[in-house]
Amino acid sequence: MADADHPTLERWVDMIDAEGVVALDAHLGGQPIALVGVESRPLPRRGPLPVDGPTTFTAGTLFPKSSKKMARAINTASGNRPLVILANLSGFDGSPESLRHLQLEYGAEIGRAVVNFDGPIVFCVVSRYHGGAFVVFSGTLNDNMEVAAVEGSYASVIGGAPAAAVVFASEVNKRTAADPRVAELEAGIAEARRCGAESEAARLASELAALRPGVRSEKLGQVADEFDAVHSIERAQRVGSVDAIVPAAGLRPYLVDAVRRGMARAGSLRSPER
Repeated sequence: MADADHPTLERWVDMIDAEGVVALDAHLGGQPIALVGVESRPLPRRGPLPVDGPTTFTAGTLFPKSSKKMARAINTASGNRPLVILANLSGFDGSPESLRHLQLEYGAEIGRAVVNFDGPIVFCVVSRYHGGAFVVFSGTLNDNMEVAAVEGSYASVIGGAPAAAVVFASEVNKRTAADPRVAELEAGIAEARRCGAESEAARLASELAALRPGVRSEKLGQVADEFDAVHSIERAQRVGSVDAIVPAAGLRPYLVDAVRRGMARAGSLRSPER
């Protein structure tokens, strides 16, 4: 994404437990920028693993130190150069460990940094944009922030999978119970017990116990897909959360132009006469 004919400099590369965020000094279309991205692959943790935290730093998730690094990168670029954020963000980690290590405070610092940022911000969703990230990177926090998304990406306050697991758990359970495979076994169990065939009922109950988790997982995926289909990136654009949807092939030219538009809005772009 950055200009190949200019060197890049990674900031805070050795910041422990902050590897999920990458902050670069780079150039885009010849313009110096601060480029911030989020890892799209899980990262192994170093040292002893806490019992109340994740075993890996999951992809697209901000953990306490990576949140701190993100806020620091934004504050450092403020008044200095335009900021471009490439976001694959499913939100902030909410494990007890992360909350104990000031996750909420560092997340709020990101929102504060966006509000106070002096200069243009271009925020681009390259995959997903959910949860607390949807709040702290809202375009309403800074008038000189442009929010774009790559075609096929998702943007909503909550993602399809967590929505299915938490918000629509009763619907998932209802669909699981109504599945013919589950219903057939439950009817068989009831019939066996009515006839006094306890051994047969126990056998069918064992089959049901083995079958139900797989069926529930299947229904969970269906509900998640339905939610994501409704809360698409097109809907996010219609309600004003996203300014533009960009084809992947045209992303770099769009970002170059977006930075220039932001600089013009901020009154920082020199006129040709000067």
